[in-house]
Amino acid sequence: MNGVMNGVMNGVMTDGTWVLATSVAGVPACVAAVRGLGPVTVVALGSRELAERAAACGPDVVRWCEPEAGVPVEAYAAALADRLAQAAPRPWLVVADSSSGARALLGAAAARIGAVLLSGVGSVTARGERLVVERSAVGGAVVQTLETAGPLAIALDVEEDAVVTGSAPIEPWALGAPAAVRVVRRPSASAASGLADATKVVAVGRGLRARADLELVEQLAGALGAELACSMPLADDLGWLDKSRYVGRSGQTVAPRLYLAVGISGAPQHLEGIRGAKVVAAVNVDPAAPVFRRADFGIAGDLYEVVPALVAALAE
Repeated sequence: MNGVMNGVMNGVMTDGTWVLATSVAGVPACVAAVRGLGPVTVVALGSRELAERAAACGPDVVRWCEPEAGVPVEAYAAALADRLAQAAPRPWLVVADSSSGARALLGAAAARIGAVLLSGVGSVTARGERLVVERSAVGGAVVQTLETAGPLAIALDVEEDAVVTGSAPIEPWALGAPAAVRVVRRPSASAASGLADATKVVAVGRGLRARADLELVEQLAGALGAELACSMPLADDLGWLDKSRYVGRSGQTVAPRLYLAVGISGAPQHLEGIRGAKVVAAVNVDPAAPVFRRADFGIAGDLYEVVPALVAALAE
């Protein structure tokens, strides 16, 4: 108990809050989410532009490490985790956005400092001696509230338009040698899937109950003459579709004339991938799903009823 009490004073963390930043877009919301929870240190693993963007968000300090040429940020996961385990202030809360590189760093850090690791987090606060997080679950249909005594590592579902202003010093931060991983080539996943140049895209998410039911959405895509895409869980977690078809911040960015989201709740990282779409339509059983705030047209209904009806209407 004394160790916990030493970490919190008047609802504010006195141990360190660390933000792991690998992309310019994710920094503002991550810093905004933890302001007021104690000293905030941003570890900017990337370009000087990233470090400067992080500093402008108003943390207490930015510790900057520029990766070697051709070395992905994931190669520094073990080295960064070792530095955090010895860092001051002691890491009590470690935060990253949901991009693939940041998640790799966060997972390694959590394992090294013995932190509880949570993804899909929308907010974090301090309640007395404990940290309280809210995160989406069941495909965004419900919100879980969880408490822990910490340390805690969270992947945030960040909102890109979060605004934090200020400035902070930028300090070079040397990490240990990266793992022996190099980028040899970057396959053109967009070209392989056809999403890059598609004028129509039908995307499916966790509203789909079974892999076999993909046929329903494939029929709709075929009727529209559209490319098939998906949200991150279907490609990353379930493997129902190839990762080249995942649309989102860490996946593909598309700009079709029509984007039809089927069974997708509308997490911020997914919506970032469709910012260039001219018209967005959505089908979701939950009328309060965030995707409807982005959609030009929407149907609040069960995709298992709506999709066959759309296919039939298009056939006529």
